[in-house]
Amino acid sequence: MACNFVLFRRGQNFSLHTHTIGFDGQNTPVEMIARARYMRIKHLGISNHFIVHPNITQTKFYPIALERGYDAIYSSSFDEAIAKFKRHYSELNQKKLKEYADDCDVKIYRGMEVDFFDYPEWRSGFEQALKILKPDYVIGAAHFVEYDGMLRNVHDFAHVDDKTRDEMLKLYWEKIGRAAESGLFNFMAHLDLPKKTGAGIEEKWVEYEQSTIDKIAKSKTPIEINTSFYNRDKDEPYPSARILEMAATANVPVLISDDAHQADHVGRHFDRAREFARSCGIKKFLTCRAVLRKTR
Repeated sequence: MACNFVLFRRGQNFSLHTHTIGFDGQNTPVEMIARARYMRIKHLGISNHFIVHPNITQTKFYPIALERGYDAIYSSSFDEAIAKFKRHYSELNQKKLKEYADDCDVKIYRGMEVDFFDYPEWRSGFEQALKILKPDYVIGAAHFVEYDGMLRNVHDFAHVDDKTRDEMLKLYWEKIGRAAESGLFNFMAHLDLPKKTGAGIEEKWVEYEQSTIDKIAKSKTPIEINTSFYNRDKDEPYPSARILEMAATANVPVLISDDAHQADHVGRHFDRAREFARSCGIKKFLTCRAVLRKTR
């Protein structure tokens, strides 16, 4: 394989939050690397979902994931998830892929986007998975909350009554704060993810957002500015301006991510996000080296 592509102007030269085919992405690592080259991304991290919970197959969203072919992103046990990622990382370690990346002047990293669950068995299982898989970095996320004895995906926020939605949102923000406090993650993903369903955008959530930012700041865990919300024809990324203003005041470390599920989203809207962040008071953006430095 040869990497022959025209270079495109780019500001930030790394992208660590991306997804590939076999999980819930639409393109192969080769196609993601080619796009990274085109966008002048020098450091590309593949960070597919690592979501482990014994009741994950009982969620309302699971049949939808199966229908879409995304079952690989969910596992009922750590043994299952570890087996999936061993195969995945083996593919990323293939000599031909590395040679292609070198030809494109792109360095590849093995990441994972991890859903945090706050109970001892999960933490011990996850720490063992880290020892076995040895990822280059891990992204903290919360796509689920445990409510009324069930796991609820953020998509479920759009299909419940107002009282239930508010209770689930409170659990969500508490979970994000505890995930940051855990010290397990190189950075936290899309802080206000529920807004994709229109949930949590009211001013009454400022108190919960501020409490979460305070915990994130104390833990010194970076947050991403995730440009994927722009792809929904919105005027802001994740998180919102008011959350970024809190982060700026608290000196929370920041990086830009694309959360690319397809190749043409790699590096997308990075300049737009940087200007948005600056308008919110963000002055310093992390380098790739600074983000990866936290890896255990």
